Amino acid sequence: MKIQQACPLCTHDSYSIDPTAKRRYFRCPNCEGIFLSRELLLSPDAEMREYQTHNNDIDDPRYQKFVSPLVGLIDSRHHKGHSGLDFGAGPGPVIAHMLGKHGYSIDLYDPFFHPDKTVLTNRYDFIVSCEVVEHFYNPFETFTTLGGLLAPGGSLYCRTTLYRDDIDFSNWFYKNESTHVFFYQRTTIEWIAEHILHCDCTILNDNIFYFTS
Repeated sequence: MKIQQACPLCTHDSYSIDPTAKRRYFRCPNCEGIFLSRELLLSPDAEMREYQTHNNDIDDPRYQKFVSPLVGLIDSRHHKGHSGLDFGAGPGPVIAHMLGKHGYSIDLYDPFFHPDKTVLTNRYDFIVSCEVVEHFYNPFETFTTLGGLLAPGGSLYCRTTLYRDDIDFSNWFYKNESTHVFFYQRTTIEWIAEHILHCDCTILNDNIFYFTS
């Protein structure tokens, strides 16, 4: 008998990729999202402990190089008068730091490290979410929230590693991080644009994409 769970993005019945694997994942035939079995999701305390092991030094040149494509993309499409939000900024909000050097004023939100929800009552010309969307336990709800935070004509910029069918999922490095719980394909990004954000999406490569309202 096939083991199934409802997709946390589109609610469609989804089936286990490998029912015998120790960590069970499901693939949705509708939006093509891949997600960790719900009973394996970490508690908030365990999730926080995992994040505290990460080394996110905003002055680390390697970290700055990693996010520089997003920083450059935002700077090429916006100006210093535009309002921005770093959603899921983490303990080292390097993107906000780098854009701040370019003259931008960026609000921060992170449920663990910058939990001030008053910023979620604002509207923004751009939102950046770098290596964050793969952590969403409830991606439908969170993308809906993000869409509601965009000002007319605003853009949501994301970086995550997209899955492709030519990747051997069982040996895929990106799933090995315990807090990575939802994985996207190009079809998944297009589904979000059509059914949640109701806007255009641009997929630049297997790591960076953005939505424009």
